Amino acid sequence: MNIFKRIFGKSNDPSSGNGPASERGKYMPQVKLPIDEQFTINFKKNGGKFLYCDSDHELREAFENILDENYWQQEEVLCLDQSLANKFQDLQVSYSNTRTNGAFLLTTCEYLVGDSGAILISSNQIAEMKLHELPDNFVVYATTSQLVETIGEGLRGIKNKHKDCIPSNITTIKNFHIDKKEKDFLSYGSSTKNLYLLLLEDL
Repeated sequence: MNIFKRIFGKSNDPSSGNGPASERGKYMPQVKLPIDEQFTINFKKNGGKFLYCDSDHELREAFENILDENYWQQEEVLCLDQSLANKFQDLQVSYSNTRTNGAFLLTTCEYLVGDSGAILISSNQIAEMKLHELPDNFVVYATTSQLVETIGEGLRGIKNKHKDCIPSNITTIKNFHIDKKEKDFLSYGSSTKNLYLLLLEDL
């Protein structure tokens, strides 16, 4: 996942990448970007706030910075995943699995979708609640191994991961004003969220 290191200043190698598009011939086929680069560009274009972390220490520090930036210390937050709440248990927030009007939702996700910059979630993360019933602020924890190129690939991944019990309430969070011409069936009725992504390198 070298793209994250390049984008977030982890590498200064000028030879990386394929050069500006202006250097390519007019009729040359379009360069297909790696999935991680696709996701980074599209997610940031959608208005998402992106925090790339190399280690658990950086992950914790990034989460603390989010709390500081939004004055969320001492706030109650919604978290339906007890293991995730345990991961950040000694920070200055209290976790509830019922408080839908909390300061924010802390959650994992199923996949990160490269070609749209979307976050794919299901009932494993939000039970049977609809996006508009959840807090306006999301903090999503994910790892680089959850990157897929398309929603279809993500849906196949969900089916393969959960063969015994396929989750319901599968939807995407795109964190921008959805263009009605490009709206897909998975985002129908969704609402825009202020979204932070804590992305941990695990590859």
